[in-house]
Amino acid sequence: MGITEILVLIISFIILLGIGVPIAWSIGLSSLFTLVVSIETIPAFTTLAQRMATGLDSFTLLAIPFFILAGQLINSGGLAHRLIKLAKNMMGSLPGGLAHVNIVAAMLFGAIAGSSVAAASAIGTILGPKMEEEGYTREFGAAVNITSSTTGLLIPPSNILIIYSLASGGVSIAALFLAGYLPGILTGLMLMTVAGVWAKRKGFPVGERTEFKELFRSFIDAIPSLFLLIIVIGGIIAGIFTATEASAIAVVYTLILGFIYRELRVKNLPDIFLQSVNTTAIVMLLIATSIGMSWVMSYEDIPVTVTETLLSLSDNKIILLLMINFILLFVGVFMDMTPAVLIFTPIFLPIVTELGIDPTHFGIIMILNLCIGLCTPPVGSVLFIGVGIANTTIVKVIKPLMPLFIAMIVSLMLVTYFPEISLWLPRLFGF
Repeated sequence: MGITEILVLIISFIILLGIGVPIAWSIGLSSLFTLVVSIETIPAFTTLAQRMATGLDSFTLLAIPFFILAGQLINSGGLAHRLIKLAKNMMGSLPGGLAHVNIVAAMLFGAIAGSSVAAASAIGTILGPKMEEEGYTREFGAAVNITSSTTGLLIPPSNILIIYSLASGGVSIAALFLAGYLPGILTGLMLMTVAGVWAKRKGFPVGERTEFKELFRSFIDAIPSLFLLIIVIGGIIAGIFTATEASAIAVVYTLILGFIYRELRVKNLPDIFLQSVNTTAIVMLLIATSIGMSWVMSYEDIPVTVTETLLSLSDNKIILLLMINFILLFVGVFMDMTPAVLIFTPIFLPIVTELGIDPTHFGIIMILNLCIGLCTPPVGSVLFIGVGIANTTIVKVIKPLMPLFIAMIVSLMLVTYFPEISLWLPRLFGF
């Protein structure tokens, strides 16, 4: 492997990002430039195009547009309001009550919608003004919303876990879905602990305790929404249907539920379908170009070189996992989650496999790690959504964000070095 190809790949990618080229095009063009160094121009174009098209030819990837559509239907069909009401009745009386409501609602909504951006948009729009009315600072509310919205990427169903399954060469989606529950809940609890301490120190208000009758009523009202999780995850684990079939069932279920709640109209469907198509097109272009870059890196033997280099530095599992986490944290700051998973899974998976680490466990480590990147500039999509909804600035949000970042990193370390947090549920169900 020549050093020229590596330099072309890295430098061209950095320059393209630096001049404002969208990340999908930056990935595709830098991959093309690298391949042109190794082979002739026309074969380079056709080979990369073929690899991108072949990479998208996957039955598993069909689940992504369906889950995206289900998320849009959930956002428009009244499910978010019911989940927030349930969370408020459960957590509103604790210190920093509305902050806990935000976190629990984000966990519930993010798990059902499978999208951190959708969770940040829905929860932030509804709870942001209420938190400000009750005396919470706008920046604190935005910080809580931004970090808690990422928990839904761990708690299934989750599109990014499906993408990791594809990138890893076939790790069980059902096992990954089960593995995400405890780390997602752990991260939420860590965020709640920090938010509660921060709220108490700042003297933020505490809500009134909800009567059991009202709590029970809100739970009953939210059961149809929560039942979606049982249908999707239960069906996959029981082997009744695949993840792709489950995503289609999720669309039908949320569509029916939206009409039953009378918050979804036929006239709304064209806009919902258009938004879903736009999101799907962006995600699929990212997937295609990332698969292309991953192939180019394999062609240039970059994963093998990285593996040999890291293993030559140390054979200590603790040290190597710490190094991989640092690299992924750095990558997450500059790269969106989808391409990061597709590009770096083939690089790091052989290393962790060599160390005897379960690929399912590593998948959860990688996703939780990259979740932190969604909350950081310059490409943190959830950060920009949360700040935009709160009508504030990144500079003002940084201070309340820092303790929540630390909570997420502590959660990451716990998940990294205590594999049972991820693997207990999959093993319980025989995976």
